[in-house]
Amino acid sequence: MLLWYKALHVFFMIAWMAGIFYLPRLFVYNAQSQSSEVKAQLNIMQRRLWFFVTPFALLTLVFGVLLIYSYGYQWFALSLWLHVKLAIVVLFYIYHMYLYVLMKRFSNNANTHGPKFYRFLNEAPVLALLAIVILTIVKPF
Repeated sequence: MLLWYKALHVFFMIAWMAGIFYLPRLFVYNAQSQSSEVKAQLNIMQRRLWFFVTPFALLTLVFGVLLIYSYGYQWFALSLWLHVKLAIVVLFYIYHMYLYVLMKRFSNNANTHGPKFYRFLNEAPVLALLAIVILTIVKPF
């Protein structure tokens, strides 16, 4: 079962990250647009994407917890790299919820940020994902 848990954890994580990286790009387009029709369409796309990827975030969590459970408490206690990875993962879940807040602001015509803010918001999580991949594969400590 362990390999199935790993495979599903990685699959759902990839699907989640694809959506979580694209959503702020939609915010960039929305912040740049002057057209109310375009903004309305982007709001629909943003909402659909967020609700599409949220189950992937939850399934990533479920299979991650199953992996930790399968390896056991002693492995968990000795895996410092995993504790650091989990701290970054918690930040990703906070980021995911923050994207929801921003999406709601766009839908209420209450956006207060410009396109540069959303570009940064779109690009910064790539470094966090890189850290997660390095921690998971290299296990530096």
